[in-house]
Amino acid sequence: MGRLVHFEIHVDDMERAKKFYGEVFGWTFEDWSEFAGMPYFGAVTGDANEPGINGALMQRQTPSPAENQPVNGFTCTLGVEDYDATEAKILQNGGKVALPKYALPGMAWQGYYKDTEGNILGIHQPDEHAK
Repeated sequence: MGRLVHFEIHVDDMERAKKFYGEVFGWTFEDWSEFAGMPYFGAVTGDANEPGINGALMQRQTPSPAENQPVNGFTCTLGVEDYDATEAKILQNGGKVALPKYALPGMAWQGYYKDTEGNILGIHQPDEHAK
């Protein structure tokens, strides 16, 4: 079975991206650039005893995604406790709405955003009353 064990987010401006993900989601970072041979920061996304995975921010090696380009790869969706508060943090820290909040009826609230680097990410708040 091929279980997902790591993710990489390609970024143009490492410090800007670290600030965005640190401020919005509380991630911390470890400098792994020496091992990768390029700017590469391991992202610690939560407690190792809880479900989830860690990943990294890596220096983008090609041009940034074009505006309105379809997703070309995976989109990561992050579980959040308070959708509206998280959306506010995303917007306050330079992110933009890609697909506004909508209900997954009886399950959750979902929406998609662009980070400061033009990458798409989702947020998901479980809520059995969503409609």
